[in-house]
Amino acid sequence: MPFYVSPEQQMKDKADYARKGIARGRSVVVLQYDDGILFVADNPSRALHKISEIYDRIAFAAVGKYNEFENLRLGGVRYADINGYQYDRRDVTARGLANVYAQSLGTIFTETNKPYEVEIVVAEVGDHTETDQIYRLTFDGSVADEHGYVAMGGQAEAVAQSLKDGYREGSSLAAALRTAVRALEAQDSERRLEATSLEVAVLDRNREHRLFRRLAAARIGDLLSSADEGTPEGAPGAKDAGGGAGADTDSGTDDDDLLDLPEPPESPKSAEGPKDAGGSKGAEKDED
Repeated sequence: MPFYVSPEQQMKDKADYARKGIARGRSVVVLQYDDGILFVADNPSRALHKISEIYDRIAFAAVGKYNEFENLRLGGVRYADINGYQYDRRDVTARGLANVYAQSLGTIFTETNKPYEVEIVVAEVGDHTETDQIYRLTFDGSVADEHGYVAMGGQAEAVAQSLKDGYREGSSLAAALRTAVRALEAQDSERRLEATSLEVAVLDRNREHRLFRRLAAARIGDLLSSADEGTPEGAPGAKDAGGGAGADTDSGTDDDDLLDLPEPPESPKSAEGPKDAGGSKGAEKDED
């Protein structure tokens, strides 16, 4: 004999199931800093990314089941590419992408037996801090317009409280990264996160065209060191200022890095060549 479950109870059970799955994952923090938006994830894997680029000025961060939020990410990339090609690249916005994700997640939550165990953030960096956009989407398709910072996954309440206490508007990249790492460490007072166990990326408004940039472990370590030492970012002698070629990204070099390469010094042989040549001619004359 079939049994009856009220719609209210069914939705409640689905929500509880999704929340438990998300809480089992590791946290992700998104926060604004003076030059853009910073994404920090507690993720030691270098193959499975929680933070990715969607379009020129738009990035994506997620927690939960990897295969589920990876499907959402790929769908967002296709949506952005198609709309940017058919209309204009400026027509692709985080708000439009958030609406598409909300419809998909809402449909999955209501019409399938198993909801997606995911929580995502779609962020777009603007020309100024006031024009940055950060949207948080939950498993049931709910959308929240966030400002300043977002914490999701794991013990999100403890992480959010730490961000509330330590976040400052207009912080430098190094200071914002230190605030995010301390917030992630707030889940476990005995745990200390190293650069190799973090996945960090930024939407940097000072770059051109594609503003997404993934930071390598060496650069993350330099930023954390400069924040701990209190060295102002960009000051002479600060490790954070130069970065070094190939330190900003996991792979490849930027055009800006190529411009900073020093010219090769003049070889000793080329410098002494004319003297040797002249000397040999003089020697021949003496012999003659």
